[in-house]
Parts: sequence; structure tokens; C-alpha cells
Amino acid sequence: MKKEDKSALISTLKETISSYSHFYLTDASGLNAEKTSNLRRQCFKSDIKLMVVKNSLFKKALDELEGDFSPLDSTLKGSTAIMFCNNGNAPARLIKEMSKDKANNGKPELKAAYVQECFYVGADQVDTLIALKSKEQLLGEIIGMLQSPMQNVISALQSGGNTIHGVLKTLGERAE
Repeated sequence: MKKEDKSALISTLKETISSYSHFYLTDASGLNAEKTSNLRRQCFKSDIKLMVVKNSLFKKALDELEGDFSPLDSTLKGSTAIMFCNNGNAPARLIKEMSKDKANNGKPELKAAYVQECFYVGADQVDTLIALKSKEQLLGEIIGMLQSPMQNVISALQSGGNTIHGVLKTLGERAE
């Protein structure tokens, strides 16, 4: 590959990494053409961009970006497929679902992931990544928890007003 081609590919990789908030490094070696096509179809359905590039070019693209991506260096060996996404746990679900199929021989296998500005290294992190919630989901839960006590107070005040009104009305009728 010519040096110009490599630098163009590195700049394309940098743009791709910057445009997605999360990425997963996986080992999809050993999948035949049919299973690889199925993986690509599933990625497309889940809004995941799948790329296969040389590890050295991906490492150079990471080195040119802001931030320290050195925890991923040890995983950039062998065949690596990169899954880019904006939903932090969609690739983990896909990896777990596809690796359950005995015909796939446990592939694709998670090497590492960069999700919500954290690094997850190793195949044992798939379940942790599946359980991660997005920022939007966490904010929704926090807002729900904050609203719950206020709603309880308001409903107690409203029902209390009805109770007091009922007691006063009963006392008023009894006095006559």
C-alpha cells in the first residue's frame, strides 16, 4: 500500500472514530463468507458500522486523536474487526447473540471496547457491556426518582384536602 493511501485511510479512520461515540474491537477470524455476511447484515440492522483494517493503521489513527488509547494496544494483534456505534451496548448484544451459535465457534469474540470514555478489555466484559445504560437512560431514571417524592407529596396533599373536607362536612351535618 502506498504511503498516500495509508495516510488517506488513517484520516478516514480518524473521522470515523470521531463521528461515533463508541467502538468495539472484535476477533471475527474463522467465520466463513456466509457467516461474515450475516454478521454484516446484523450490524447494519443494529445501526453498527463494521470495518476491518490493519491493526497498525488503526493504532496510528488512535495515536493522532486526542486522548490516551494505550489500554487497547495489547488487543491490536491478529485479525481485528471494528464495530462503530452510538448505542453503547448494541454491539455487545450482537456479539453475545452471534457467539452463542455453535456453528460460529464462539466468534465474533470481544477483544476490547471503548464505551462512554472507558475501556473494557477482554471477552469476559461482554455481560458488563450489555448491562451498561446510556446517559439518556440514566438521566431518565434520575428524573423519575426525583419526581416520585414530589408526586407523593402532591397526592397526599390533594387526598388530605378531600379527607379534611369530608370530616368538616360530617361534623357540620351532625351539629344540626
